[in-house]
Amino acid sequence: MKKAALHNLGCKVNAYETEAMQQMLEQNGYEIVDFTEIADVYIINTCTVTNIADRKSRQMLHRAKKMNQDAIVVATGCYAQASKEQIELDDCVDIIVGNNKKKDIVAILEEYKNSFNLSHVIDINHTNEYEELELASSLEHTRAIIKVQDGCNQFCSYCIIPFARGRVRSRKSESVISEITRLADKGFKEVVLTGIHLSSYGVDLENETLLSLIVAVSKIEGIKRIRLGSLEPRIVTEEFTKTIAGINKMCPHFHLSLQSGCNETLKRMNRRYSAEEYYEKCCLLRKYFHHPAITTDVIVGFPGETEEEFLKTKEFISKAGFYEIHVFKYSKRQGTKAAEMENQVSEQIKNKRSQELLDITAKQSEEYVNSQIGKELEVLVEEKVNIDKMQYYVGHSKEYIKTLISSEKDIKNQVIQCIGKNLIENNLIVAKMKE
Repeated sequence: MKKAALHNLGCKVNAYETEAMQQMLEQNGYEIVDFTEIADVYIINTCTVTNIADRKSRQMLHRAKKMNQDAIVVATGCYAQASKEQIELDDCVDIIVGNNKKKDIVAILEEYKNSFNLSHVIDINHTNEYEELELASSLEHTRAIIKVQDGCNQFCSYCIIPFARGRVRSRKSESVISEITRLADKGFKEVVLTGIHLSSYGVDLENETLLSLIVAVSKIEGIKRIRLGSLEPRIVTEEFTKTIAGINKMCPHFHLSLQSGCNETLKRMNRRYSAEEYYEKCCLLRKYFHHPAITTDVIVGFPGETEEEFLKTKEFISKAGFYEIHVFKYSKRQGTKAAEMENQVSEQIKNKRSQELLDITAKQSEEYVNSQIGKELEVLVEEKVNIDKMQYYVGHSKEYIKTLISSEKDIKNQVIQCIGKNLIENNLIVAKMKE
């Protein structure tokens, strides 16, 4: 039996696609082994969101070849799509599989045995086809990530992803519902709807929107919770927010992409909203959901970002009050408009600004988690863990707060109602089950 090892880099969409490829290989007679073991085939699902991601992708490809010189090393994903010509010169890579070709991974491996065909990369910018992949199960046992959309039409000035993923392509709702129904039958309680630009779901379909998809998913028996991937502010309308707030299964946890709290910086980034508009969306979420967990991304050191512009972002973050902020130092990405902009910011200044925001988010995160002490929490239990010689069941609340519960009964994969008791290090809540 052939052995295959897979390694995933990058976003939740990549994670979904890696799981789907793994299941296809298993169904076709491959034994799946850990990436650190000797295998006949190594598949690295790469990322290209930054130059650092490119470097990590190359490192993993080279590591695979070092583990077994005779193995077939496959580069797939966004770096493979965007840098095909460069990878073709790399002796460590045997096969290049671009985006929208992962569904053919088994056939590609078979073909390679006979023809040594290296490259399987389409012109991703000229296809309307949504690549149909699906999961029969999931590596997680309680929560399943479901890819419903691919591609992006936004062309933010710092981002290479539209060139690596192509234009917006949405998965038909019948396919999404069918997959989630099968997973619910296998005992999965929560689904996370995700995509490259999730808010664009349905723009290429007739009479389908992200809102209509959420409503349809909420009717699937067995699914207890629905969580959303990253959203753009403009999708958060009165109708959208009021409707999802009326769905009991909806998790009050929203990742609303910000990038900067300064309008001048947002304009150079080609983000299509203002800081004021973004803040209105936060207020709208808080109008319909009681104390929702709002998380975001912020880029520091974008070309031309002055100290005054950065201070506006700091002030905005303090005003908005996030549960968590993912802080990124701007990384020049060749092929994007931002890479050619004047007034590139020094690494020293980026490091300083990054640390300032990390200090703010650490404080805001602790404040948010502390606010849940004494409150009723609904926790989906995922696994049993040992912490400080004590045994707990661990899971996440609807707000995505990691919660520890002591129980003599096996409560794994159950939705438990409990009360937050106290906060321990790393923003973990210890909770007590309700009587």
